[in-house]
Amino acid sequence: MKNQHIDSCPMDISDDDILKAMKDISGYLDITPGDFKEIYRFAYRHTVERLKHSVKAKDVMTRNVVFVKKDTSLEDVADILNRHLISGVPVIDDHRRVVGVISEKDFLFHMGAQDKRTFMGVVAHCLKSKGCVAISMRKQNAEDIMTSLVITVGENTPISIIANTFTDKNINRVPITGENNKLVGIVTRTDIVKASCYIENSIESKE
Repeated sequence: MKNQHIDSCPMDISDDDILKAMKDISGYLDITPGDFKEIYRFAYRHTVERLKHSVKAKDVMTRNVVFVKKDTSLEDVADILNRHLISGVPVIDDHRRVVGVISEKDFLFHMGAQDKRTFMGVVAHCLKSKGCVAISMRKQNAEDIMTSLVITVGENTPISIIANTFTDKNINRVPITGENNKLVGIVTRTDIVKASCYIENSIESKE
């Protein structure tokens, strides 16, 4: 369930937004309707950026996180991903500390197609092989194939930073941790897109 704090974010254009917008316009300003529109365009951009920095992970994250443990069998992990229609989950230890992330890419990589991290790459590999390439994974657990160098962020991390992390690290989700690295939520690319659209639509509704 999503946290509803985002609904209370201020959507007005501040004086600081206007001042920053005016600084972005070079040369002498003789205020006309055209000039005002230009100022407004820059102010709008600054407002969006300001709000993206004010909205935190805790405002958009999913708190009821689907996760697995280190000793969860890969058969169960695959079933969980399929049942919840998701492509990856955090892996936690007995103290609910995040120790990794396991996703479809990890399965694909360990199914004998290390150089083909796509579904069709694995299909092609299967067609060329004898038997199912997943047989060797039947006795393995989440910790055997998970990505252990997991990126986590705190609850107060701005969504703008999380969005940049997704792009820089080419990942689709990031676990949100609290005290002692314990899992408290998760933010996905979809959450960031929804939050950004909410901010922009809320500003537009004020026009």
